[in-house]
Amino acid sequence: MKLRVLPLAISCVLASSMTMASGAGSVLNPVKAEVSASVAHWNDDKAEMDAFISELISKMTLKEKIGQLDLQSGNRNVTGPFINEAYEQQIRDGHVGAVFNAYGADFTRHLQTIATEETRLGIPLIVGHDIIHGHKTIFPQSLGEVASWDLNVAKMGARVAAREATADGISWTFAPMADLTRDPRWGRVSEGAGEDVYLATKMSVARVQGFQGEDLGEKDTMMATAKHFVGYGLSQAGRDYHTTDVSDYELWTTQMPPFKAMVDAGVATFMTSFNDLNGIPATGSKFLLTDVLRDQWGFEGFVVTDYTAVNELVPHGFARDDKHAAEIAFNAGADMDMVGLSYITYMEELVAEGKVSEEKIDESVRKILEMKWRLGLFEDPFRYSDKARAEREILSEDNLELARDAARRSMVLLKNDSQTLPLNADKINSIALIGPLADNKSDIIGNWAAAGDRKTIPVSVKEGLEARLNDDVTINYATGATHSYIADAETVEMKTKVGMVAYTTADNPQLEKDFKAAIEAAKKSDVIVLAMGEQERMSGEAASRVELGLPGNQVELMKELKKLNKPMVLVLMSGRPNDLRWEDANMDAILHTWFPGTSGGHAIADVLFGDYNPSGKLPMTFPRSVGQVPLYYNMKNTGRPYDAENENQRQEHYKSRYDDSPNTPLYEFGFGLSYTTFHYGDVVLSSNELKMNDDELKVTVKVTNTGDYAGEEVVQLYTRQLVGTTTRPVKELKGFQKIHFEKGESKEVTFTLTAEDLAFYRGDMSWGSEAGDFHVFVGTSSDKVQKAEFKLVD
Repeated sequence: MKLRVLPLAISCVLASSMTMASGAGSVLNPVKAEVSASVAHWNDDKAEMDAFISELISKMTLKEKIGQLDLQSGNRNVTGPFINEAYEQQIRDGHVGAVFNAYGADFTRHLQTIATEETRLGIPLIVGHDIIHGHKTIFPQSLGEVASWDLNVAKMGARVAAREATADGISWTFAPMADLTRDPRWGRVSEGAGEDVYLATKMSVARVQGFQGEDLGEKDTMMATAKHFVGYGLSQAGRDYHTTDVSDYELWTTQMPPFKAMVDAGVATFMTSFNDLNGIPATGSKFLLTDVLRDQWGFEGFVVTDYTAVNELVPHGFARDDKHAAEIAFNAGADMDMVGLSYITYMEELVAEGKVSEEKIDESVRKILEMKWRLGLFEDPFRYSDKARAEREILSEDNLELARDAARRSMVLLKNDSQTLPLNADKINSIALIGPLADNKSDIIGNWAAAGDRKTIPVSVKEGLEARLNDDVTINYATGATHSYIADAETVEMKTKVGMVAYTTADNPQLEKDFKAAIEAAKKSDVIVLAMGEQERMSGEAASRVELGLPGNQVELMKELKKLNKPMVLVLMSGRPNDLRWEDANMDAILHTWFPGTSGGHAIADVLFGDYNPSGKLPMTFPRSVGQVPLYYNMKNTGRPYDAENENQRQEHYKSRYDDSPNTPLYEFGFGLSYTTFHYGDVVLSSNELKMNDDELKVTVKVTNTGDYAGEEVVQLYTRQLVGTTTRPVKELKGFQKIHFEKGESKEVTFTLTAEDLAFYRGDMSWGSEAGDFHVFVGTSSDKVQKAEFKLVD
């Protein structure tokens, strides 16, 4: 009997509601998970669901059960090493439980029709896609969203993405990525949440709430995925897919908290990471996938591997062959195999040999079918393939405006000498708009842009300025330079790609022409605006770099333009911290726009001309050079600390310092300028003591807008524990508030600290607080703060 659209009639069903996994008994609770009081829920009819799924599983053959554990890629995108072109036939054979890289109402309806009408039991598919920072309306690159320090920006970006994607046939996204990293060489920093565990946790939870909404049963919500579990962001040498070496302290202190918080927030699925962890590849780690995730934290969704991660246990040297890899991964707790075909190829043999139990297969199948129930797929498998809703929702004016607002909120003003910005259209007659990203639609939406259009819909910088200025200001445009390592493979060859040489105009006659055109455009203009940075493919997966400077011949062109002695504004696009030493020393203003998305050109024009006052703050430290990496604000102190501000230490040799560089970064974590200025008063504490139990410490500072513009300020709270049973960081972010100030306005900003906020993994690896002396800091960035002191007492 084939199951059709409606669930089976089940008698004597008891009404019940599902309780979210709380993680009771966990030793980990370092960061509160809530962005708001509400928490996503999955369904209110668990008893009915359980009975339905039990009956369905009883009808399934072993082959059909194994098919539910298989995820295959469609051909709408290429996001990994290969695509299995036979996946449609495998759906007909009942060997596929879910597909990804498939979208469009008609195409996904086609796939669901095969699953529900051409298979014995008619079990619908889950359809997934990498909806990372937008579906077709593309929001800023994920790291840029974090730079907004605005939880509503992260939540709304995910909400819009879910509304568009679910109308286009998709019910599952492989986001958010919560891997913490301090290494900008790693390309996937663009997809993550920065270097700080507190900020990353808050942003990751906000994104889960945006994707999943209040109820997965609603047609415009989708399953989120907590990825990559865990430690991927610490890949050695910043090289993607590389090994990791993570201490227990580091693992539990910086890597685990965002994932635990997403469990508490009701995230539907987890994805394994590619890396090994202390010698055990994450995809084969029972400790991670079962002992921690399920037994300790109480996670009730299902676990999917990353792309071919099961097969990769073999080159890791952890499995003899793909069959052995399937045995290891499944028994460790990986419910679904992404693309690698290991489960459907070998699982029957493994069951026959007694190496995998059918009972365990039933458990994994149940978790996957539960999500299909919660998504409403058994009620209506075509509910997400809604052409009419897609036409209304996708790229709507409201969505484009929300993306524009998110983009300008994410931008970080890194330099602004002599109030070069904002530009005043009434005082300039012409602008030289120069650079490979100036009239570029493809790169402006960044990497992992899902189904985003790269040819017609995105608003380029040139188009944004033209729309803002009309004919009031002349725009003299020239490409000028290339932002790729390879301009002409036949003449420059691969040596340029690996950074052995930089372009010069002698490498290619066309480059000389481009230089001359740019210089001529600049000569007849009042201001030079440079739209420069990385090609979008230089950030993201498999996009690691050993050099962080701007690629191609962009710096060479800027050096030539500098000779004209005209105001120069750098509009920088990239997905990572870059080496900007020359730019910082020579530009009059630098605006980091990340990759701002579909409405990026409008947002950039808004900021350049003061229609929006930039308010973004850096979510990652910008080093002076690659040689400082890894570099991050919440480092541990050393037994021989070096303080460059201390006159007595400046020339000391036997200190923790470089001979050829300051220790300090170029731009610190939390840094970001405004067109206005803010003055911070003294930090005032409600008491000089905080008691361990049931006590609160109020931390208050008066902040005043002392400049000429209204604007927003991110007020940041940090603490430091001076002595502990483990060494403590020099600062730890414990709170932030993004607040709007009118010109001349003052506000008292108050934070509340409890002993739980000061908890950490102590010397015996137990979680808790320790009495002692603390510093508390409030300021505009991690290194520009006002300080006060208090004691935590028993």
